[in-house]
Amino acid sequence: MPAEATPPGLVLRSRAAGSVRRPTAGRGGGSGTPSRPRGGGPRRLFEQARRAWDRPLTAYYLILGSSLLITVLGLVMVYSASMIKALELSLPASYFFRKQFLAAMIGGALMFAAARMPAKLHRALSYPMLVATVFLMVLVQIPGIGMSVNGNQNWIYLGGPFQLQPSEFGKLALILWGADLLARKQDKRLLTQWKHMLVPLVPVAFLLLGLIMLGGDMGTAIILSAILFGLLWLAGAPTRLFGGVLAVAGTIAVILIRTSPNRMGRLACIGATDPGPQDQCWQAVHGIYALASGGWFGSGLGASVEKWGQLPEPHTDFIFAITGEELGLAGTLSVLALFAALGYAGIRVAGRTEDPFVRYAAGGVTTWIVAQAVINIGAVLGLLPIAGVPLPLFSYGGSALLPTMFAVGLLIAFARDDPAARAALAMRQPRVSWKSMRRRVKKRPSGER
Repeated sequence: MPAEATPPGLVLRSRAAGSVRRPTAGRGGGSGTPSRPRGGGPRRLFEQARRAWDRPLTAYYLILGSSLLITVLGLVMVYSASMIKALELSLPASYFFRKQFLAAMIGGALMFAAARMPAKLHRALSYPMLVATVFLMVLVQIPGIGMSVNGNQNWIYLGGPFQLQPSEFGKLALILWGADLLARKQDKRLLTQWKHMLVPLVPVAFLLLGLIMLGGDMGTAIILSAILFGLLWLAGAPTRLFGGVLAVAGTIAVILIRTSPNRMGRLACIGATDPGPQDQCWQAVHGIYALASGGWFGSGLGASVEKWGQLPEPHTDFIFAITGEELGLAGTLSVLALFAALGYAGIRVAGRTEDPFVRYAAGGVTTWIVAQAVINIGAVLGLLPIAGVPLPLFSYGGSALLPTMFAVGLLIAFARDDPAARAALAMRQPRVSWKSMRRRVKKRPSGER
């Protein structure tokens, strides 16, 4: 058919087809824009996940979401694990849960306040917090004021059913004060000298460690030592200097363990499968029994057998074992995944900031939470000695929950303070307010609908 006789419909269809074919040819090669992965296969899904993972608000949502999920799941497990213990003490079944729920509400308020505070205010609070913590830790050792729990003199009686453990707040105080100290010295370029890196950070940390060890709390002392090493590592301590401090701390730890039959007994229970003579490994073995009986999906919430007097401290130090028994491997892996997400987000915040205080504080908080979780879970699994430290945000204990939630609020504040995160949050705010909408309605002509 001649060209002039071509129907117009065919011309339109041919042009439309050509317009579709041209971008396709541009993607195939030449000077066109780079192509996205074709199809809906694993490569495209991986690229989408990578782009979502690299967004500015990823760390913010990971910290907020994982910490809240750990706390909520911890409340559920505290209620389940503590019911029998409360009834043994002739208390209501929900006694420990109500105390933990109250602490979680107060901790939530502290987390919200910490998340809204600027870094300058956190730095201003570091010195008063350190002084107050040292004062309370000294009061613990005064007869008539301090009280002993499970052989450790680390508590202050507040009246009624409430006690306070100042050493838990000592972790937060050391992080804030140490971060401010190292940041000021870095601004003055003093961290290249070993004496400025060690003094007064290490002497103050040893003061806190000494006050803690006077009460016999080896577990909290280990966590505080991990925080100190984390701060020195972030400050760029030379290998010789770092190794020297580690050697001194290790020597002191060996002496303290060798001179205590109780600590030597806990060390001997690593990997134990039998309670042994005089049932010295009873707790460690029954923690393994609880995990082993849980299977893939557990026996069901509230259906634990080990919490019926077999496993000591089921709602505090060994709540992870009850979680494995009632929720199975799926429940324990979920808890591990939440802690891994929280740890990754904390490392990401510390690694992407240019503010030295934020880097040291975020790194210190992340070291604290991850190290304490590893020590607690390692003891339950029989891989580490029982140190008597709670699982952060999960175990029962208001004195441990309050400073930890405040520390999580610090991470949230630092994640929000990132320039890219601030820009992303600003873009999500509504651009039109209700007042401007009312003004626009009033300015319309009377006949307009």
